[in-house]
Amino acid sequence: MTIPDIPAPDPNPRRPIRSLPKNACDCHAHIFGPASRYSYHPDRGYTPPNASVEAYQHMLSVLGFDRAVLVQPSVYGTDNKRLIDGLLQAREQHLDWRGVAVLDPGVTDDEIAHLHALGVRGIRINLLFPGGVDFNAITTLSERIEPWGWHVQCLIDVSDFHDLSGTLDRLPLPKVIDHMGHIPVFKGVNHPGFQHLLNRIDGGDTWVKLSGPNRMTARVRSPYCDVDPFASALISRNADRCVFGTDWPHVKLPNTMPNDGDLVDELLRLVEDDTTLEKILVHNPTQLYGF
Repeated sequence: MTIPDIPAPDPNPRRPIRSLPKNACDCHAHIFGPASRYSYHPDRGYTPPNASVEAYQHMLSVLGFDRAVLVQPSVYGTDNKRLIDGLLQAREQHLDWRGVAVLDPGVTDDEIAHLHALGVRGIRINLLFPGGVDFNAITTLSERIEPWGWHVQCLIDVSDFHDLSGTLDRLPLPKVIDHMGHIPVFKGVNHPGFQHLLNRIDGGDTWVKLSGPNRMTARVRSPYCDVDPFASALISRNADRCVFGTDWPHVKLPNTMPNDGDLVDELLRLVEDDTTLEKILVHNPTQLYGF
């Protein structure tokens, strides 16, 4: 029997402090289990509790999201079956969802075409948790997925990565950086890694997810005011390259489990302008994921 070693998300999400615009998209979430049907990678960094499509859709409906992006988590390695079945289930329910997969370099062209038809629009590199795929493997895949208009999504700590610029520049695709670069707040916005991230989104070849403030913060719970300078710097530098994600169901957290309504409120607290909010929640995801 597979026993979870991390907590489940809050099952009672609360509504945000104001309504989200129509076609708002949650650009970062995972689904898990049951383990009896979807086997976990033996070298995984955690064992999650079940997090079903139904539970996720409930959260989306309460918060006011009409669209979503499922991201392949490290615990499944390159076995995308749980992701594929989630996208199929969403299609059956007439939900407007997309996906980001993790691919083995030996994947066939037919498999890539099938994933694209299901709504997959990118591949993921995960250098923080065991079970992910590294940059070397992604480089070999880049030319094959480029014709499909896909991107490379990177889970990295931009403050702790040697030659970040040279590594990202090797990839001839748009790049998407998870969780605002995953930089601990004590390193500050002037850290060279974060400054490089700002320059990259300013240049236009890189997008960033305004997600995971609870992964960067030194605070136990929201509001994560110490993360404000990072999020504000990214939005100010180029709001056209910012998207938002809840990060549901919040795996391997360094602190307490948040309510997803609180996480949306973190964005709403920083972005009071409706035009900018609609850009981040609607127009940018539409372009990036091809809604």
